[in-house]
Amino acid sequence: MAADVDESDRDDLRSLVAQVIANGPDARRAQRSMAAADPSRRDPTASRVRAVALAELRDRFSGRLQFGTAGLRGTMAAGPNRMNTAVVIGAAAGLGAYLRSAVPTDGRDARPPRVVVGYDARYRSSAFAHDTAAVLTAAGAEVLLLPSALPTPVLAFAVRRLEADAGVMVTASHNPASDNGYKVYLGGRVVTDSGQGAQIVPPYDARIAAAIDAVGPAAQVPRADSGWTVLGHEVVDAYLETVVALARRLDGGTGPRHLRVVTTSLHGVGGRTLARALAATGFTDVVPVEEQLDPDPRFPTVTFPNPEEPGAIDLALAVAQDAAADLVIANDPDADRCAVAVHDPHWGTYKGAETARSQGWRMLHGDEVGTLLGWDAAVRAADSRYGVGVAATSAGAPVLASSIVSSRLLSSIAQRHGLRHATTLTGFKWIARTPGLVFGYEEALGYCVDPASVRDKDGISAAVAIALLAARLRSEGRTLLDALDDIARVCGLFVTDQLSVRFDSLDAISDTMARLRSAPPRTLAGSGVADVIDLAAGVDGLPATDGVVLLAADDTRVIVRPSGTEPKVKCYLEVVTPVPPDASSERLAAARVTARERIARVKADVGAALGL
Repeated sequence: MAADVDESDRDDLRSLVAQVIANGPDARRAQRSMAAADPSRRDPTASRVRAVALAELRDRFSGRLQFGTAGLRGTMAAGPNRMNTAVVIGAAAGLGAYLRSAVPTDGRDARPPRVVVGYDARYRSSAFAHDTAAVLTAAGAEVLLLPSALPTPVLAFAVRRLEADAGVMVTASHNPASDNGYKVYLGGRVVTDSGQGAQIVPPYDARIAAAIDAVGPAAQVPRADSGWTVLGHEVVDAYLETVVALARRLDGGTGPRHLRVVTTSLHGVGGRTLARALAATGFTDVVPVEEQLDPDPRFPTVTFPNPEEPGAIDLALAVAQDAAADLVIANDPDADRCAVAVHDPHWGTYKGAETARSQGWRMLHGDEVGTLLGWDAAVRAADSRYGVGVAATSAGAPVLASSIVSSRLLSSIAQRHGLRHATTLTGFKWIARTPGLVFGYEEALGYCVDPASVRDKDGISAAVAIALLAARLRSEGRTLLDALDDIARVCGLFVTDQLSVRFDSLDAISDTMARLRSAPPRTLAGSGVADVIDLAAGVDGLPATDGVVLLAADDTRVIVRPSGTEPKVKCYLEVVTPVPPDASSERLAAARVTARERIARVKADVGAALGL
């Protein structure tokens, strides 16, 4: 308790300790004595309260919250295994020490490390960001603090724009309201290759973690009272200028804009920035979900503030149905992800209650959006008239990149256009540092459409890119679904889905992965499993990671891996169906129904193999 420098954290620990003491041995003896005299006074909850409080104390002090490639992320509470002021101070001090060792100390470029710090609107985010600024300033760094709670892409943009050696974003992205986190970017003089301005990867994470481990008690870490610079809103203006420039590259800035768009920020920080981006690029018929527009750290209208979670965008779909919208765009709370929903007549049903979903509104899978944006990027990169991407690399053709768990369709698209495709490990820390990158995506709703400006997933610029595509198609009397059909006629029908299971303990996750490795399924939806690949051994030049790939004889693929940010095991499923190039829309719709039925059987087989 003495190591905590925040009074609210100390109060938190005092409360837990009080619960343990108040329900300790003396209290239990007194309870037994009273119960013997009067059984009605027996209180069975006392022992449970003490057990829960004691278990919580033990877990909070079981170790230090681990710093890795995802930085820090965890529940906000006191104790070294939680997100709190003391842990943040230690992380900032460690980062400062690492930067002092990594930047030049002599010569023409011998200046203090420059660090940009940003934050979202979660509980304690602003305080954690200011603590970081105070520690890094005292450590001799030049600290530039973003002017308010802003989207993560703005921070990633600022790292490159301001030639910063590092960036810190205080956010837990789409995690529950009780969580917070700490993302670290490196650039400037520390990372000078294609990963400049991207989130950290090994060995940087281990070096920063070692520096954090060497930090003493938080109370002994120097903190400045002032000395950092609070940036003006011109940094947001500059970011939006790059989005407008992107729109000009995509359609000359003069393409159609007749589109009614419903937007939601899910109570996060993206609402106002997305509104400005859409307005600046010509979209004026925009209907925000008012209940979710302004930042609210409680996330009161959603169970989980993640567009992928069931029910998260139901409000937006309802507004779209009522407003006769053409498109729904949803950002997660820090606006680095972008979900897209459309009206799909084939998804309508008379069964059950009448809702926007029953009327046919559905969210596109991340692979579907990645396919649409990837095809559009490939067309431009392969056409010298656009001047986009072709000169981006001297190593050959421009590159489309996607994570290993994303659909294999992007590779087919790249090949079709004479481009290169790169498969990376999961996470934009890997995708964004691909040399020659012109477009990258991962199925978890992350898209990088302007890597020259933001070396990370960017839900704002991706929203503008998909709106531009939808508007162009609408002017032709077509939809995003029609464009997906066109791509299927050329490359085949790739249908993906996901099975995700939450666990209460990391041991349960390890046991599940061990069970899969020792006894993988022999068939997937009736097709024999032809190959089992353990990603822990490293495959095709990729670094080793915890995951297993199952490949069936009919080209069905399943990848099973633990989540890097949540206590989950995720299973990524894909089936491939050849379709003729002249297939009608009706035939493609029937093929999709058949593919979804097959993927449902695959999901059942994988669930059984995992013991779920």
